Amino acid sequence: MARMGLRFEDLRVWQSARVLARDTYAITRQPAFARDQALTKQVRRSAVSVMANIAEGFERRRSTAEFARFLTMAKGSCGELRCHFYVASDQQYITAGELERLSANAVQVSRMLAALIRSIRR
Repeated sequence: MARMGLRFEDLRVWQSARVLARDTYAITRQPAFARDQALTKQVRRSAVSVMANIAEGFERRRSTAEFARFLTMAKGSCGELRCHFYVASDQQYITAGELERLSANAVQVSRMLAALIRSIRR
């Protein structure tokens, strides 16, 4: 389990998820994207869900299984977020380069989550 004094803000995966959420908010402020309010809200919710589930799981952890469950939910939100980025790309709200960059960041966070899940289950 986590060392005494460690905060969720100290976790590299949470820090990376925060950057992903920040980048998601920035891209959804672009005029074409922002006009699609329903997709904008859903994309933002997914991004926030990644970092929020990491934080909630860390703070609520009574067992490694409980923490792993929240990390798994965060990992699922990374997949959901990537899916939304494809929708945004298909609607020409974001460029192919933006899709590539954002998806790569989401994949990186997802891999970090998978590694942390494996680590705490040992």
